[in-house]
Amino acid sequence: MGNALFDLSGHRALVTGGTQGVGAVVSRAIAAAGADVLIHGLKKDAAADQTLEACRGEGVEAEIICQDLAKPPVDYIDSMMDQINSIMPGIDLLVNNAGTYIDPPFLDLDYQCFQKTMHLNVHAGFFLTQAFARDWIRKQTKGRVLFTGSINGLLAEADHTAYDTSKGAVAAMVRSLCVSLAPQGIRVNSLAPGLVRTPLTDVLNQNQALDSWMKLHTPNGAVPEADVCGGTAIYLLSDAASHVHGQTIYVDGGMSVWQQPDVPPNWI
Repeated sequence: MGNALFDLSGHRALVTGGTQGVGAVVSRAIAAAGADVLIHGLKKDAAADQTLEACRGEGVEAEIICQDLAKPPVDYIDSMMDQINSIMPGIDLLVNNAGTYIDPPFLDLDYQCFQKTMHLNVHAGFFLTQAFARDWIRKQTKGRVLFTGSINGLLAEADHTAYDTSKGAVAAMVRSLCVSLAPQGIRVNSLAPGLVRTPLTDVLNQNQALDSWMKLHTPNGAVPEADVCGGTAIYLLSDAASHVHGQTIYVDGGMSVWQQPDVPPNWI
């Protein structure tokens, strides 16, 4: 590798929700940095196969694991850990990326929808981190955990109550896990994208007015592909971030720091 600080050779990673969107970007970036990668997805489909082959193309070991994380973790966590250790033992990088974005308006939000959002966006990452941390501490492994947060954990979006709540919980969880695990040599941080182009945001490609509106609300005027997240993920997992604990890094073109956009001249 060109810079040893960002070289992940010798490491092995699990990326949940790693078959498409931000997860696929992170999976490919980890492989390009030299680490073996176990890619989790709900099912083995064309997107999973494409991500798997891209990772293997980097000359590392890459495998797929399928599991529905939208269920209560007690239903799967032990069997999933057994499967992980069978397919790719020795994982020391955990990327909790799996998530969903299925919010109806607040007044129509039912318990089942709220629970599914929390199970996938919050509970799965919490209990996977707990399971890995127990094993890492027992083996004296200096593990590294990366959550995928969101700008929605900081800034609310109308009628996205469950999603906003879940991503706010992720930001708080990262801080709390840092305090619990940093003394054990385990780093926990979060990558929080702003609006990037993924299958979940495909509406932007269908609605030019909405696309322009979102660019207006971003200081650098861009709504980029999810690839912009890859470099930050590698930084946070690498030795370059050895003293970075409990942080949420926003990859958002400046959206999170702008009170409101400038009004276009023709609006005044």
